[in-house]
Amino acid sequence: MPKYILSLDQGTTSSRAVLFDDKQSIVSLAQKEYTQIYPREGWVEHDPMEIYSSQMSVMMEAVAQSGINVKDIAAIGITNQRETTIVWEKATGKPVCNAIVWQCRRTADIIERLTSQGLKETIREKTGLIPDAYFSGSKIAWILENIEGARGKAKRGELLFGTVDTWLLWKLTDGKVHITDYTNASRTMIFNIHTLKWDDDLLKALEIPKEMLPEVRSSSEIYGYTGVQGVDVPIAGIAGDQQAALFGQCCFETGEVKNTYGTGCFLLMNTGEQAYSSKSGLITTIAAGTGAKPIYALEGSVFTGGAVVQWLRDGLRVIPESRDIEYHAAKVENTGGVYFVPAFTGLGSPYWDMYARGCIVGITRGTTREHIMRAALESIAYQSHDMIRAMENDTDMQIPELKADGGASVNKLLMQFQADICAKKVHLPKISESTSLGAAYLAGLAAGVWKDTEELKKQWRTEKTYNPNMEEEKRKTLLHNWNKAIGRSLNWAE
Repeated sequence: MPKYILSLDQGTTSSRAVLFDDKQSIVSLAQKEYTQIYPREGWVEHDPMEIYSSQMSVMMEAVAQSGINVKDIAAIGITNQRETTIVWEKATGKPVCNAIVWQCRRTADIIERLTSQGLKETIREKTGLIPDAYFSGSKIAWILENIEGARGKAKRGELLFGTVDTWLLWKLTDGKVHITDYTNASRTMIFNIHTLKWDDDLLKALEIPKEMLPEVRSSSEIYGYTGVQGVDVPIAGIAGDQQAALFGQCCFETGEVKNTYGTGCFLLMNTGEQAYSSKSGLITTIAAGTGAKPIYALEGSVFTGGAVVQWLRDGLRVIPESRDIEYHAAKVENTGGVYFVPAFTGLGSPYWDMYARGCIVGITRGTTREHIMRAALESIAYQSHDMIRAMENDTDMQIPELKADGGASVNKLLMQFQADICAKKVHLPKISESTSLGAAYLAGLAAGVWKDTEELKKQWRTEKTYNPNMEEEKRKTLLHNWNKAIGRSLNWAE
């Protein structure tokens, strides 16, 4: 029986391919960064063709590195940056414009229009989301309103919409399959997470023709086939990156929580068959699952997590490599009273302020670049703390511990500060590629590589645990000052 699963992990800054065996071990991994496009302040774009070509190249590289027989690949799983919006011509496969990335704020005026029409609560009740430029619906509307000829083509059924999973699946199957899964659909702001259908009222409000939209399916089933070195391999799992990470961390039980430290930070709690309505600035979403009934999750989203380190590297150019930040930040015992709020594209949970902007406060003549680097790192943990507190308030459940993953989770200083500022244990998995592993789980379950989630859980292992050791009084003081810094950044750009 085939014993390998290939995960395609299409992220915000890079495309990755990870080949796993049936014991959940990584056989090979390939990664390629691709171009970030910033046409105007607050706008973020990607070239859809570069997304596809980079993903194809790492897929072939990972397979070539492994030396395995392609016939032994049981299935492919796809996981992707969510909300990023692509619209393309059905006949030619040509995108009508660059992909509008989840971080992009260009559609803030469309969101204001929906809010002024009294649709805020309707959107919240039907989709579980807070009206925000973050989600796909307003991005589709912007493309139809601003790209010449797009609206007419869409009405004639000549254009297709997809999040990145849909785009990759369509390309990999030579245009035969136009499908998304529940997790990605639940991030569009036009999908009813209770009826599991595209919502006619919201489509009407945004003037989006239903003909553009993909069919919505579960996260674990065979959708179609793609050729790998002349062998047809089933594509059998799809989940948005954060839901894939929740699944990859084996958070199968109600109340289990993970936080992914990537470009942004994303905290998810499995809430089972109950869809909690947040009063604390979180959103309700659909978690990845294998059954007919949807599993729900509460989610907090930080727009700028590890991206603050990229900014120090590429914007300020104070470090040559992202990994160097831990070395420099550890040179000082604390931030020297400096607080860094990295609200480069607004603030997400629990604030949801599209007009917040980044600020560094508490600077004195004695402030060094090391203080600012440490403050940047700590900002990731502070923002995650705010989401955890909101989640506990919404569910009346105490979160005793946190499972962490993502690129920045390898930073020991950050993880220890996270444990300290939250007063909670932080666990890191033995396999740090939780997002890719989640996609592999979903595909492998559909292809029969694993029998059920119990089998997966038995194989899952913790690599390291960080225990909190900060005094309570110090913790309270730090959080008080962090809240003051947040107050300085709110509503700055309005």
